[in-house]
Amino acid sequence: MSIGKYLRTTLAALALLCSALPADAAGRVIYLTFDDGPLSGTANVLDVLAEEQVPAAMFMVGLHVESSGEQRALLMRAKALPLITVGNHSYSHANNHYRDYYSNTDAVVADMLKANAVLGLTPWVYARLPGRDVFRLINYSKDDLSMDPARYEREVVDYDYVAAMKFLIYGWDFEWAHSGDGKPVQSVDLLLGEIDHLFAYGRFMKRNEMILLMHDEMFQDRFDGKEKLKALIQQLKQRGYVFGDIKQYDPNPYTGISARSSAK
Repeated sequence: MSIGKYLRTTLAALALLCSALPADAAGRVIYLTFDDGPLSGTANVLDVLAEEQVPAAMFMVGLHVESSGEQRALLMRAKALPLITVGNHSYSHANNHYRDYYSNTDAVVADMLKANAVLGLTPWVYARLPGRDVFRLINYSKDDLSMDPARYEREVVDYDYVAAMKFLIYGWDFEWAHSGDGKPVQSVDLLLGEIDHLFAYGRFMKRNEMILLMHDEMFQDRFDGKEKLKALIQQLKQRGYVFGDIKQYDPNPYTGISARSSAK
């Protein structure tokens, strides 16, 4: 075998080997975020976060909090955990009719403010708009790139008006997807591989920092939710990833080191 051919073969083998290894996770941050609670599955999420002692943001729906005393107790439990930031995910969740919801700016703002009252949050408030991957932060802004231009032109005023009411609006970089009944789509191993790949080649809102979107209903007992979430967190730790506090994603100069939700 010629030296040139040997070198080409060796380099190809090394490239294949490296592609099979986890990404070098040093200094790479993942922000765990959970939407739509409190729901079935929220208690399991809280159990795992408390046990693993990692920060997370839980964007909750006012209507779900008001549905029962048990759901309100889950909100209070989340607010009592120091590493959890409770955020606003609207009062109605748009009743899952997003185009109608974003056709009335005043109603959108009123719905978000109503959720503040139910959730006990005061400005600055961490928030995620229902059904829209939108950022409106102090130093970062991004619109939902999946929307057609006409729809964007109609809705952008809604995002800006909500932000003007001292909401810090967070989208996401990647999602652990779920089916219509809430069942996680990707296995934990597949999700870990996707995360490694994205950190190696992907572009996030902030370099080397991923906001991971999940939904509380994914972690119900019937989906082995507690075990799946625990496995994800533990294996991310083993790979060397760091878990970030959403308060530090884009520190707010108007309130000191970071923006703050209301007292627990």
